[in-house]
Order: sequence, then C-alpha cells, then structure tokens
Amino acid sequence: MRLADLRASLDVAQRIDKISVLEREFNRPDFWDDSTSAQKYMQELSIQQGKVKIYEDLRIELGDLTALYELAMEEDDDSLEPEVEAGVKKLQEKFDGLELEILLSGQYDRNNAILTLHAGAGGTEAQDWVSMLYRMYVRWGERRDYKVETMDLLPGDEAGIKSATISIAGENAYGYAKSEKGVHRLVRVSPFDAAGRRHTSFASVDVIPEVPEDDSEITINPDELKVDTYRASGAGGQHINKTSSAVRITHLPTGIVVACQSERSQIQNRAYVMRVLKAKLLELKRKQQEDEISEIRGEQQEIAWGSQIRSYVFHPYNLVKDHRTNVETANVSAVMDGEIDEFIAAYLQKTKNVK
Repeated sequence: MRLADLRASLDVAQRIDKISVLEREFNRPDFWDDSTSAQKYMQELSIQQGKVKIYEDLRIELGDLTALYELAMEEDDDSLEPEVEAGVKKLQEKFDGLELEILLSGQYDRNNAILTLHAGAGGTEAQDWVSMLYRMYVRWGERRDYKVETMDLLPGDEAGIKSATISIAGENAYGYAKSEKGVHRLVRVSPFDAAGRRHTSFASVDVIPEVPEDDSEITINPDELKVDTYRASGAGGQHINKTSSAVRITHLPTGIVVACQSERSQIQNRAYVMRVLKAKLLELKRKQQEDEISEIRGEQQEIAWGSQIRSYVFHPYNLVKDHRTNVETANVSAVMDGEIDEFIAAYLQKTKNVK
C-alpha cells in the first residue's frame, strides 16, 4: 500500500475536518455543563487526533528512511545498509498494522469485547482445553495492552474450566476478537488418560460487543428481571464462602441468564451482569434483523467434530491450522501464549468484502 492510498483509506482529510469541529465544540463556554457529553467529545477528539498522528509519524519516518537510502546510494556507503533494512522492516510492520485496522469498519468494531468459552465434547479433557484457551485469550489481550477481566468462571469437575466469560476492553477489541468466534479443536495425548492415548476435544468461543451504558438502543425494564444471589464457588478465601456475593440475573421475556461471581462485592457483580445482559440483548436484536446476523454472531454450530474453525494439534506433530483461511503454524507454544494475530489478520482480510 502506497502512502497516498493509506492516507485515503484512513480518511485523514476527513479526520482533520472532524478534529476542527470537535475543537470548536471544546471551546464553547458551556462545554463542561454536560460532563457526560463533554467526556464523549474528548474521547472522540483523542481518537481522531491519534489516527492522524499515526499517519503523520509514518509519513515522517518514510521521508527520513528515503533520505537515508538516497544518501547511501549517492555515497555508495554499504555501512548504511543494515540501518536501512531495519527501518524498512519496522515501517512495513507499521503499514501492515494500519492496513489491518482499516478493515475494522463494522458498527461495533471499536467496542470492547465479551468472550464466553464453553467446553464441548471431550469431558475433563475438554474442560482442560477451555482453561488453555482461557489463558491464550488473556495473554492475547495483555499483549495488546487491553484490560482483561474475568466476569464469570465455572471450574471443571476434576480439572480445567467448564465455562468462562471474560471482558476485553480497549479500542477495536471486538473488531479483532470477533474472528475467534466458533469451535476450536484440540488433538493431543491426554494427561488424564493413564494409557497415554490420543484424544480429540472441543470448545466453543462466543464473542459479542459490549454496549456502552448510555446506549439508547437497548433499554432494560427492571420489572422484567429475576435476580438471584448465592455464594460464589472456587478460590477466594473465607470471604467468598461466607457471603452471597455472586449474582445471577434472568431476563424473563427472553430467558437469557447471565451470572457473575468474580468480584467480592455483590454490587460489582451485578454491574458486570448488567453489562453482559445488555450486550446479549443487543445481540438478540441484531439476530432478528436478517441483514445483520453475520455481523453480530454468525452461524451457530454444534461443538463437536466437523464444525471447528481452527485445529490445534499437539500430537503426533505440532500444528495450528485455521480452516477458514488455511493459515497455519508449527509454533504451537507461541499460539497458546497469545500470539494469534496472524490468524485474526487473515480472517479479516478474507472477509473484508463480505457484508
């Protein structure tokens, strides 16, 4: 992608115009009278300024690198070659990252993401597989400097995790994470099998965008909620066993049930549950609009053989392969440590023209 093409794709000119409009709003005498509205303007201004700065920094780096290359050619100085090569590599990585970000144009792509993992076919082995995926996504979020929070976690009967819900907060978190939605398949020699046999396990990953609290598209009537409190299970010390801090809310009209037990405070757990419930209600609303089904959830599949989007093979060889894009790598340990951007980028590239 040429610099001019990148400028057009980033809508730099339009962003500069928008910054001018936002700055005029910021200079109004009554700007801070509505603090909620003011914060929105400030956040939007920061985002737009950040995008323009990224482009300008890239333009300056390209100019400096071009000048260095021309100097090396004029002086026939081979000693500058390593510096030029390093600069080109660094610049290419930045270009690639921006190209990927440009693909995130969906209505909710900029939102935070809520991931829910469920164990499928495979018993204890599948529950252990969920715990591995859970760690993978936490590590991925941390690598991107996102804020990762565990909202609910149901431990397995013997080991692992039956289900878990995590919040990944940061710009474009949903836009990237949505590509992980689907069934994930594991093939390995099971540590739970005394005979050392190879097992195949499945886990599902669901991804929905988090809805801002002030989003008027979804309203929740308190009279339509059934609220239950109970003692949380799992780790947490004496406090977690002695108080009914966990919260489960049922939305009576739809039957949607959401629970949270990650915080010691019942108030905090309830706030988490309401965030997830609002996101799920938005998801349901979008599902009812056929032209937007694929943007929010996509096709639901059975958590079993033949429906997987990606396979992770630990035995008899090492391979992680995405069946939607055919991208694969033998570096299984890196993938399980959160290095999944290669798969995300390929999926976004493949689906960029799919509406």
